[in-house]
Amino acid sequence: MLAAICHGKKDLRIDEVADAPIPAGHVRVAVAYGGICGSDMHYYHRGAVGDFAVREPLTLGHEISGRVIELGEGVTGLAPGMKAALDPSRPCLSCARCREGRMNLCTNMFFLGSAGRFPHVQGGFAQHLILRTDQIVPVPDDTDLLKLSVAEPLSVGLHAVARAGALMGKRVIVTGSGPIGLLTARSARLAGAAEIVCTDIEDAPLQVACRHMGANHGVNVAADPDGLKRYEADGGHFDVAFEASGAPQALDSLFRVVRRGGRIVQVGMMPPGTAPVPVNALQAREIDFVGAFRANGEFHHAVDLIVSGEIDVSPILSGTYPLTDAVAAFERAGDRSQVVKLHLALEG
Repeated sequence: MLAAICHGKKDLRIDEVADAPIPAGHVRVAVAYGGICGSDMHYYHRGAVGDFAVREPLTLGHEISGRVIELGEGVTGLAPGMKAALDPSRPCLSCARCREGRMNLCTNMFFLGSAGRFPHVQGGFAQHLILRTDQIVPVPDDTDLLKLSVAEPLSVGLHAVARAGALMGKRVIVTGSGPIGLLTARSARLAGAAEIVCTDIEDAPLQVACRHMGANHGVNVAADPDGLKRYEADGGHFDVAFEASGAPQALDSLFRVVRRGGRIVQVGMMPPGTAPVPVNALQAREIDFVGAFRANGEFHHAVDLIVSGEIDVSPILSGTYPLTDAVAAFERAGDRSQVVKLHLALEG
């Protein structure tokens, strides 16, 4: 089979690799589509995501959908040919964090396409993949597999909203209108937020935010650097903020527009040592500053929302490239004036 493998900074190759045997309790799937995520882009452009650096060849990709093609010994309830959402998380289910129900914080997590452990966990930009049965979420035969591949980033938005607490009637700001920011905004609207403001440095994603993803207003902080000033009056306008850009200056701005006693949820990852937190403002204003990492149980909910059509992810779909053109896709994915989310098509 073929796979898109990162060998280091700006070194992405389409390599031929052998299929592995299937362990008991596992399933071989044919990957249909894989979304290019911000973390994939960081691996490609920088050779690292946050503290996770590429130390050996790494197959990228974790936003995937596909079909079951082969069952390992002891697998029941699945059959070859089934369409499925593919959960990239494989927690150990036995560590202290897993036992307390916080599987996303598993101390022995295997997450597809991640250099967070060594040897690295190979990812989903491969024509075939072996997954544990609990990573396979069967869906109806008429499900659009391209839309279904957005289940993982949608689950990240849903988890960020869960970390924010009750949003019914609340005023919300989302900094960064990339795919995660847009899906977080849509998840906040689903949770009952009364007002949602999105920011970005490009107009195109802000138009998507306001037209399709539930935002009431968009602020281009590059074209209008003082655009958030109006929200600083009376001690801050917003009840909850989601920082989804991974930009230190965006995080800093939130401590001036979130009200006293409000909450900031950090969703975007930043390079090490680049995000100083204004501790005095955090303390004096008693702002809750919490992290949101991947998802914890929201993947199935995301699948249901996409399959039912309750959340339409099509506005963020910007195009599909064949696996063999992965380098061109990665280069174009960085053009945020035209692209929200690009996908690789992996079916032969």
